[in-house]
Amino acid sequence: MVKSFMRMMILTPALAILVPATAQAADPGFCREYATAAVRQVELAKSVAACNRGVGARWTAEYRVHFDWCLGAAPGAVEAERTARTNWIRSCRGS
Repeated sequence: MVKSFMRMMILTPALAILVPATAQAADPGFCREYATAAVRQVELAKSVAACNRGVGARWTAEYRVHFDWCLGAAPGAVEAERTARTNWIRSCRGS
């Protein structure tokens, strides 16, 4: 009994390291705000000739693309996308 308990005490932390944490879906309210801001950033970028170079999902004006992506993305990835758009707009506008 004591041996099996000791084995469990040793194996449990080891298994926790090997089993990845389950990804949690982002809050829909957070993703609504993110998607709205993303579309605004895209519209701003497209309104400035020097900034209108972005292609791909990051630069689509389709709200639903940003919203759906956000729902399945990690918070760090969402923030990285927002930051990438912000940095591009700042650099092409010279601000």
